[in-house]
Amino acid sequence: MKILLVYPEFPDTFWSFKHALRFVVKKSSSPPLGLLTIASMLPTDWETRLVDLNVQPLKDRDIAWADMVFVSAMVVQRESTHEVIHRCKQLQKMVVAGGPLFLGEWESFPEVDHFILNEGEITLPLFLRELTNGSPQRVYRTDAFADIATSPIPRWDLIKMSAYDSLSIQYSRGCPYNCDFCNVTAMLGHRPRTKSADQIIAELDAMYSLGWRRNIFFVDDNFICNKRQLKEEILPALIAWRKGKAGVNFITEASINLADDPELMRMMSAAGFISVFVGIETPDEASLIECKKSQNTHRDLVETVRRIQEYGLQVMGGFIVGFDNDTTSIFERQIDFIQRSGIVTAMVGMLQAPYGTQLYQRMREEGRLVCELSGDNADGSTNIVPRMGIEVLTEGYKKIMRELYSPHTFYQRVKTFLTHYNPPKSPVHLEWQEIYAFLRSIWKLGILGKERGEYWRLFFWALWKYPQKFSLAITMTIYGYHFRQVNALHGI
Repeated sequence: MKILLVYPEFPDTFWSFKHALRFVVKKSSSPPLGLLTIASMLPTDWETRLVDLNVQPLKDRDIAWADMVFVSAMVVQRESTHEVIHRCKQLQKMVVAGGPLFLGEWESFPEVDHFILNEGEITLPLFLRELTNGSPQRVYRTDAFADIATSPIPRWDLIKMSAYDSLSIQYSRGCPYNCDFCNVTAMLGHRPRTKSADQIIAELDAMYSLGWRRNIFFVDDNFICNKRQLKEEILPALIAWRKGKAGVNFITEASINLADDPELMRMMSAAGFISVFVGIETPDEASLIECKKSQNTHRDLVETVRRIQEYGLQVMGGFIVGFDNDTTSIFERQIDFIQRSGIVTAMVGMLQAPYGTQLYQRMREEGRLVCELSGDNADGSTNIVPRMGIEVLTEGYKKIMRELYSPHTFYQRVKTFLTHYNPPKSPVHLEWQEIYAFLRSIWKLGILGKERGEYWRLFFWALWKYPQKFSLAITMTIYGYHFRQVNALHGI
């Protein structure tokens, strides 16, 4: 059996980093971890190939080669997914689909032959068994949650590693919190399930043995869901593994209460973690209570962010406007908070209600669901009727994005971040892509760019005042360029 695994194309979004990736001569930020894991679960005598449309085109001869085409996608990839499936069916191929997009929308894809929904460790074996028996069902789904101790090492040999800026790994699934706009618990449950240190190290060894020397993203929705296991097992293993492995750093996602545990932050920094995405959402206490973001309440959020930065962890922040409790003052308050906190990578979106969430259910009961979810958290769209009115919300949102990523405001925020950030001591590791990015930043931003005055002021300020943070300052200027391009794409 010949299996073609296809990953549809992402549109140009905040998190695609497409414009920044050109500076380091990469085509995509990370490969499709889900499909690579599924590939490892297929029979060993089957032939497998992968086409990631974010790094290469899908050709008719790729489809013609296959007996079956497996497609996995997220909501934001919907448009490309429809195109891929239609092409495959025109060439009379069996299509098998799975991933977050299809959980709530499988009925919108009539051309798909079989759906493998929920967690593949449970549903894929059922499909494979019944396929062998000649009687596969159309939809495989489950309410059970997988024991991810059974998850195999992803098939990294199927990708061209040089096309990506980072690889991915997963330590846990599930989140103990109950934020009403988040579909993580709807898909993966409240009880976090984790892998062992041996599993994690085996996956890292597989990447390293293939020559990987760049960032690795722990894609957990809340990396610190099991602090005891992290401190006693996972982080000590990572610290030991990383010795002598210059160039390998880790990125992850965590809840804001990471800042309440100095020992945990210290160990994460020692293990090579350099960045953490935190869902901050809003500085408005009433809106945090409204969305059940209890872990963010009753604290000075600016001080909390700075505490994480001081332990050597860059904070990337997620923010939302359009809660029912929000008034028009929220737009200036968000700008002020983000500037004071020094969160350079600030993803701001209008409140959306993903399928399966408590918010989705409430909006449906109130008759406030109005359209299909775009899946892009920063495109200025929403699928609900906001309490403050869509025109007011849209204009306020655009104001936030224009201000945050205008050169002057953005470069000032970079300075605030660098002032409070305490970088970990680690060996310098430069590849030719970093040198090329530095030279290209000088040309693209310092000579041709409209922000060249701000660029050179930051350049010499960082070089003189914080030379050990200089390379990071340049990296941030490249991020800013990407965010401004995305703003322009959305007419902001």
